[in-house]
Amino acid sequence: MADRYINLFTDFGFKKLFGTEENKDLLLDFLNTLLPEKQTITDIQYLNSERLGNTILERRAIYDLLCENDQGEKFIVELQRGEQIYFKERSTFHAARAIQDQAKKGKWDYNWQAVYTIAIMDFSFSRISHENVKSDVVLYNQENKLKFTDKVRFIYLEMDKFEKTEEELVSNFDKWLYILKNISVLSDVPSRLQKFIFEKVFQIAEILSYSPEEKVQYLESLKYYRDYENLMDLKYEKGKKEGLEDGKKEGVLITAKNVKMKGYKNDAISEVTSLSIEIIEKL
Repeated sequence: MADRYINLFTDFGFKKLFGTEENKDLLLDFLNTLLPEKQTITDIQYLNSERLGNTILERRAIYDLLCENDQGEKFIVELQRGEQIYFKERSTFHAARAIQDQAKKGKWDYNWQAVYTIAIMDFSFSRISHENVKSDVVLYNQENKLKFTDKVRFIYLEMDKFEKTEEELVSNFDKWLYILKNISVLSDVPSRLQKFIFEKVFQIAEILSYSPEEKVQYLESLKYYRDYENLMDLKYEKGKKEGLEDGKKEGVLITAKNVKMKGYKNDAISEVTSLSIEIIEKL
């Protein structure tokens, strides 16, 4: 294995970095980098990341990470690896479920605690390069432009817009984003990141320190990540060419069959390849 450090955009890497009790100091530092200073978090605990609907007809909400600080405020931290048309709607749905879960039986004054959604995205809402990497979204009064409430907050990080080099890193925010995006291609800890909290990230991410079982888990997660990337690349190539030659169509069918064998659901394959569910079911 040539890489020294894991890819943090894999499910294994993300959970290894931010999803364990012994590493929650990293999650705290990362979240505090994103939030206004007056909202500094001093402690946080992990909650069950799966929420069932109230009835059999309601959808489940499954978060990558769901946490709560000592004030009872909720933090949904998600890693979105591929472009999703309705990702804003999905993140709003999850936030609404986290609000609804706070409802109390009997008499209740609706004074629920704030819900923050942090989305680390491996894509952008738009391709305008000069737009900010970070979008901080709260509810505003459209008439007077004053904040209506900050109890619902969405922070989106469009990682493909982050292009700073090591020499340009100044703030902790820049350094965190640089690590998230680039650690898997680094061979050592850059001089600008030689600070305890970041050095710990590199220690956790070093593949040689893993047990054989962890290495297998990481390789499986990395394989899934690369397969998904290939699927999205295929979608992009299809978007550039409205018509496909017979040979290209055959390639799409072969790709769809291969990813189906790897466990991808038919509707996901259909969305990316534009093949019908009926065709995919016959593969």
